[in-house]
Amino acid sequence: MTEPYAVPVPRGYRAGVWEVREPIATGAFGSVYAARRAENSAGCPDLPATAALKFLPTGTNTPRQLAHLRELIDREVELHRRLRRPRLIRMYETLVLDDPARPALDGATVLVLERGEGSVSALLATDPRPAAGPALLAQICEGLAQLHRAGWVHGDLKPANVLLMADGSAKLTDFNMAAELEGTHAYTPAFSTPDYTPPELLWAEIGERGRRIRPSADVWAFGVLAHLVLTGSFPLPGATPSARRDAAAAYARGTDELRLSAELPDSWREIVRACLTRTHADRITTEALLRRVAAAAGTARSPRPFPRRGRRPVVIAAATVALAALGYGISTWMADDTDTAALARYGAAELRTDKGVPVQYRRLIVDAAHFCTRPDVTPVLIAAMLKSESDFDPNLSDPGNMEYGIARWTPDVLRWWMQDNGVPASATTTPPLTPSVSIPAMGRYLCYMDPRLKPGLPGDRRVLLAASYRTSYGKVNDTGGVPPKYRDYCARVAHYLQEYAPPGKK
Repeated sequence: MTEPYAVPVPRGYRAGVWEVREPIATGAFGSVYAARRAENSAGCPDLPATAALKFLPTGTNTPRQLAHLRELIDREVELHRRLRRPRLIRMYETLVLDDPARPALDGATVLVLERGEGSVSALLATDPRPAAGPALLAQICEGLAQLHRAGWVHGDLKPANVLLMADGSAKLTDFNMAAELEGTHAYTPAFSTPDYTPPELLWAEIGERGRRIRPSADVWAFGVLAHLVLTGSFPLPGATPSARRDAAAAYARGTDELRLSAELPDSWREIVRACLTRTHADRITTEALLRRVAAAAGTARSPRPFPRRGRRPVVIAAATVALAALGYGISTWMADDTDTAALARYGAAELRTDKGVPVQYRRLIVDAAHFCTRPDVTPVLIAAMLKSESDFDPNLSDPGNMEYGIARWTPDVLRWWMQDNGVPASATTTPPLTPSVSIPAMGRYLCYMDPRLKPGLPGDRRVLLAASYRTSYGKVNDTGGVPPKYRDYCARVAHYLQEYAPPGKK
């Protein structure tokens, strides 16, 4: 099944001098498409024949611009404009679409990026311990050194954020968490991937400018990535990110030891240990790390990890198909196991933090409400509905009613609300329906229904929206309020509207 794209762009669509071809990947709010330079663009000799276009709906398709999305786009654009290094993915230009006839695209920001063949994440999915791992790690380390020398921290180094190019070389990408150093620190949004986040940042203080981060955070992430590439396993024990995060905390406190895999080659064991120290102060510097990695890889200048085009292993072709969305900097901000400390306070002014709303869904809930400018569509309403629909159960399955997931969507109905347009009505989703898809779709559907409810209906308009979600706004309008069949459900929603509202906002 083809996944729906957050920003649907038809084949052949023209963005500047670029003609959209096949889709590559999508995230929650942005999508990446392969593109070729149009035949009538001969006046652009500096542009390549092909590129990857990242569409981010920052204009009229998002009635209330998400401040964090704008910030992340600005971070990536700023780094690309100021830095051009061999191991960093290149941005050729940025575009802003002017297309009122297509609301889903009008005002969208488009980043025109160097096109990769695949990601390290996709490669590891097919070959958990690639033979070319040491050479690959040497190139990744070169990329980190180039960033750090320029005074920047990546902030989210992981396999999905390393692309494999057509010539087999590796380049770092996804710079929307990157930040420029101000002395010894930089400031980044408080979101990162737990498995690659050093212990000192897992529960770090978050100020108005975000979380303070040092280059040593990237060094820790490199140590985790190196262990994964060389052994096929994480260096800290645990079957889930939560368990491994707890293990990292125990290690940092000194109550547990670092137990590296016996399969880790001896030449790399001390390198990984030097990256994964308990404190940032003891961690190896980037320049020293680069020298040791180059030596361990067997060359002072790292070779290409794969042969040139025509002689590359089949696994790279498979990786092309499985190219990770995050590899082009589409942050979804919705992993079910992300930085708990950062998410626990997200949207606290709009949604209580102490009343049972699962931490991992807070950002999804708050952002789903912020998509809509209607004052009745709030984080509290969405949280109250999710509680009433499923008790926040992402695995809910009710085949008798054809309803699945945390928001009890019927798959073919959900398809209509995963995006604004561009998906054929015949397309369907297949359970399980993930929270990352279900919750934003709930926000869009509520936003659609709110202006269609008759004015002056008795009762709390938010409760009427909940009733409309269960049945339809037409049924609520015809009934003149909540239909009798849904009064118990709406009573539960009303209860949680009160419970989840911050003091003074009930």
